[in-house]
Amino acid sequence: MTVRLAIIGGGLSGLTAAYVARRTLGSDAVIDVYERDERPGGILRSASVAGRQVDVGAEAFVVRRPEAVALIAELGLADQVVSPSGHRPAVWAGERLHALPSPSLMGIPANAAAVGDLVDDSDRVRIDAERHRRLGWAPGTDMSVGELIDDRFGPAVTARSVDPMLGGVYSSLSADIGVREAIPALAARLDAGASSVTEAVTGLLPSASTAPVFGAVRGGYRVVVDRLAEASGAHWHCGSAPALSGVPGDWQVGGNAYDGVVVALPAPDAARLLADTVPDAAAELGKVAMAGSALVALALAPGIELPENSGVLVATGESLRAKAFTFSSRKWPHYEGSGAVWVRASFGRYTQPVTADDEMLIDWATKDLAHVCEVAGFPIDSAPIDAVVQRWPSGLPVYAPGHQASMMRVLAARPAGMGFAGAAYQGVGVPACIAQARAAVAAVVADRST
Repeated sequence: MTVRLAIIGGGLSGLTAAYVARRTLGSDAVIDVYERDERPGGILRSASVAGRQVDVGAEAFVVRRPEAVALIAELGLADQVVSPSGHRPAVWAGERLHALPSPSLMGIPANAAAVGDLVDDSDRVRIDAERHRRLGWAPGTDMSVGELIDDRFGPAVTARSVDPMLGGVYSSLSADIGVREAIPALAARLDAGASSVTEAVTGLLPSASTAPVFGAVRGGYRVVVDRLAEASGAHWHCGSAPALSGVPGDWQVGGNAYDGVVVALPAPDAARLLADTVPDAAAELGKVAMAGSALVALALAPGIELPENSGVLVATGESLRAKAFTFSSRKWPHYEGSGAVWVRASFGRYTQPVTADDEMLIDWATKDLAHVCEVAGFPIDSAPIDAVVQRWPSGLPVYAPGHQASMMRVLAARPAGMGFAGAAYQGVGVPACIAQARAAVAAVVADRST
């Protein structure tokens, strides 16, 4: 019999689920994707800025995890993967640029030398003394990263080193993110009896390597979106947000019957969709807060010089309104010779929504960038030649303490023939979303064989 599968949500997770389902179920399967937006891709979105297509959502992926690299290779796009230039990001704190702490784990320093002049002498003494202080970690429990680092290293390390790193990944401050959620390997080391955070961090640092940490796709993520949509052979219902009803083996979506369903929606949307069919999962998903943000893509006049960094992470409490800059023309070699100088400016975090209009955001991005560059000795003497604003009002789930345990309860409540995919479950990065989408399809397929 022909298998019929509905995928609700056409972002990266839904796209991957459709592609994997096609490869698993074969050419005869009916795969329908329902996406409320007018186009697939979710946060994999590009826009034309000064005549060039640039990513205005996710920009890169971690190459040390295999999922994104493998998927891109399966799609025949391996030759389009590009590596960064080798420039490192800087941290803006105290009205100047500092070197990014190294060695560190998500901004948690391995020793005082790692932070350089980012903090003062008393903070450096506290960092090196941390390994000698009694650690009150209770195995199996959770706390926020900010609470842990404030206690062990001091608030300055949190604000100037950890917040900038975590804020770039989660659009949240470390006070809002659980240790077990954001740095599970650290929690595992502490559970196993590490005597200090320093000991745990030191044991987790990767060996020295010149291999790139991140990769990107020449031409932007739109290339991946288009190839996934084509390879899935799915029927797309764009501009559609259907209801879900039915029972295992006879799911009803958009007036059509399906053998299986993959729900690939942001947590609040999934909660509303599942309220009647899977109320236990809906209750947990409904607790997940979302962090909004906005991105301003700037094209500067050819010849403008930027600081010798891949970008700038802004410490908590600084006067800049932007939370980070990516100097795309410095970070990615394939931007060279493209007729402009490219910069991304990011705004907004959890509990700090972006309310300014587009014109004001562009003005803030321009002025904050000019200030950073002037202080660094690279003055900018002209306005951008083009700028585009992309808003993500509920872009990322907040991985608060207890989030992972909550998501395990969601997955445990999964009825037969239904899979859950998205950034809420096993991580917000591109590789994590790909992995969860594959797991969701595998679960639905396994249910059919039992």
